[in-house]
Amino acid sequence: QQVQEDLNKQLFDNLVSFLRRSHSEFQEKTTEWTCRMKSREIPTAALVLGVNVTDHDLTFRSLSEVLQNNITPYIALLEAKDCPGIKNLMQKLMGQLMNCYVDVDSLEDEDYVQVSQNRIRCSMTSLTNWYETVTKKTDSETPSKKRTSSSRDWQSPPVVVIFKDMESFTTKVLQDFIVISSQHIRELPLVLIFGIATSPMIIHSLLPHSVSSLLCIELFQSLSCKEHLSTIIDKLLLTAQFPFKLGEKVLQVLINIFLYHDLSVQNFIKGFQLCIVEHFYSQPLSVLCCQPVDAKKRVNSLSHDQCENIRKLPSFRRYVESQVSEKQIALLTADSFLKEITQKLLEDLRVYHENYVSVLRCLHVFTSSLPKYPLGKQIRELHCACLENRVWETEEYESSLQLARMLNKSDLVTMLQQCVEIFVSSSGNEFDKTVEKLKEFLTQFQKLEAEAFQERDVSVSSQKELQKKTDLYHLQKTLLELKESRRSKKLTKFEMLRFEVVDYIDSLVRNYLVPADHKTLHEIAYFNTASVLRGHLNAAPRIALHTALNNPYCYLKNQALKSDGGRISNKAPDICIVYKLHLECGRLINLVDWLEAFSTVVMAVEGPNADAASSDQVDDIIHARFIRAVSELELLGFIKPSKRKTDHVARLTWGGC
Repeated sequence: QQVQEDLNKQLFDNLVSFLRRSHSEFQEKTTEWTCRMKSREIPTAALVLGVNVTDHDLTFRSLSEVLQNNITPYIALLEAKDCPGIKNLMQKLMGQLMNCYVDVDSLEDEDYVQVSQNRIRCSMTSLTNWYETVTKKTDSETPSKKRTSSSRDWQSPPVVVIFKDMESFTTKVLQDFIVISSQHIRELPLVLIFGIATSPMIIHSLLPHSVSSLLCIELFQSLSCKEHLSTIIDKLLLTAQFPFKLGEKVLQVLINIFLYHDLSVQNFIKGFQLCIVEHFYSQPLSVLCCQPVDAKKRVNSLSHDQCENIRKLPSFRRYVESQVSEKQIALLTADSFLKEITQKLLEDLRVYHENYVSVLRCLHVFTSSLPKYPLGKQIRELHCACLENRVWETEEYESSLQLARMLNKSDLVTMLQQCVEIFVSSSGNEFDKTVEKLKEFLTQFQKLEAEAFQERDVSVSSQKELQKKTDLYHLQKTLLELKESRRSKKLTKFEMLRFEVVDYIDSLVRNYLVPADHKTLHEIAYFNTASVLRGHLNAAPRIALHTALNNPYCYLKNQALKSDGGRISNKAPDICIVYKLHLECGRLINLVDWLEAFSTVVMAVEGPNADAASSDQVDDIIHARFIRAVSELELLGFIKPSKRKTDHVARLTWGGC
């Protein structure tokens, strides 16, 4: 939430400034506002938020809080689903502004809202009268009762109407509201905010020129959802502050759902939270995934069973196999020695995370400045590549190095300066020599620049001497020497230094960007079960429906619903019985035969009914239950009426799930 607020701060500040301008013009009755009143223009902010519609609610809630704290208490949030007509829109608008309850479904007095004991007609005139009454009350209050903002700001605060999903509003509703509002703009300082998911051109597509000319529109653009995601990953995952990490496959699942499904940052965060819950629920040793101070205490308090769980970890087995025989025996038998080694390994893992993040950022400085972006432009792409395998063994990395060896001097100097800042601000203690080395490279580049000026002066003087030599023999000799020198051209000092810089960055990558699954005890901090996450997030409704209808015990957990083999229990819900019977039929199902089979299953355990008088009544009940179950199956899409035979239905689903 804090990251989202920081990302939207600039956007909200611009909107607040826009509202203050429109507010001050109305307050001071300036010439500009007078001209606007004559033209009946309504100040309008076109807020382009992008196609990630599921994130818009949080943005509008935050915006509403910011405006209430800084500009005005009169804010209304309108959605298209609540405003099919202008009457409904006015009801919602006045209901929110007056803080009263509006029963939209009521059929009587639909043009009125109930405020305390009074009924007020839903019209712009009523809204204007209410606004004048409220502002007069506010002016007459004592300063102690007023809000914390300056008194000038609250003499006539604007009324802000936010259309959360403008594209979904009908054209007629928007036109009517804008035309009516423009006629009252002199008495009511109305400001509109259009929430737009696609393009600002939608305003002119929905509204004719005669209506759009009544709006004084200013465009506001939020950051793209991809930039939001990159910042979230940067603040939550690429930091040593939080010990919990996502494995490469899990992170790729979340990113793929984001990119190819909904572009929702909120859903990405929900998936991240699900990973946290799943990891701490399913991993017995996740208790050690904590801050270093707590980790020491928790390691010392490990039970014998927990020590055995550590010994079962695949990464710890590899570690044991790499040790000498005496140490292997101690690790596998002595819990105290195991705890001591576990503390050291957890500390090594923490240091690895700190160093990994710093070197990854440094590598991203280089790769993001290259053409074609072989390793991706975003740091999340580079992070996934490093988690997947040894990045220096990939073709993309080799091509990145080749491109880096062709960078010019100014780009190299800028990148080195950024890398120095990254390593200086790093919490790791291993980069002091690295910072010194990078600063040494910068000093050498400065010396090369000074030498280049001197060589330039020498070349100018040699060219002048060449021009002075009018003797054909000496001129030919000089030109041949220049030609030979070009043929046997050696690397310049700059090229040698550039190669040295790239090789040094390559050595940092090979030392510090080792994949996490190569580190001992990585299972404690990393959640790698992508299949579990995919099962939670990637919905399979047909499989869920088949499971629920074919085996209701799976969801209801009722012992009476347990069935052996393919037997159909009469204790199951009616729709389950009908579904199982329909699986035994062909393409067309005879409703009479289906009803008889259903009746046989339902009456199987009850036995023959001795009371003949109530037999007809029981048949009617069974018949009604059957009709309801068949209707539910049709609603779910398993069957449909057949035009070929009126007493048959057609089956729509085939094959197993």
